[in-house]
Amino acid sequence: MMRTRIRAAVFGALLLIGAVATAQRPVRNVSPAHHPNLAAAQRLCQQAWEKILEAQRANEWDMQGHAQKAKDLLDQVNRELKLAAEAANRNTR
Repeated sequence: MMRTRIRAAVFGALLLIGAVATAQRPVRNVSPAHHPNLAAAQRLCQQAWEKILEAQRANEWDMQGHAQKAKDLLDQVNRELKLAAEAANRNTR
């Protein structure tokens, strides 16, 4: 019984370390010269992601997965902003 608990704790710690190591802040890859509003939204998305990371650190990562889900959604938002910029580029040609 004790051995199982130790294994579960070690496995949980490894999962947490893996999640932290793979979590990267959203990139800012929309040109402010061509799409100032989308670039500003992308910048704010990155700032929100960083604030969530600070909150996770302050709460010792114990937020029941909600903060990580919010960061994942911000990553998705960031990708959609890039796609929106690319679509706008195709429409203006």
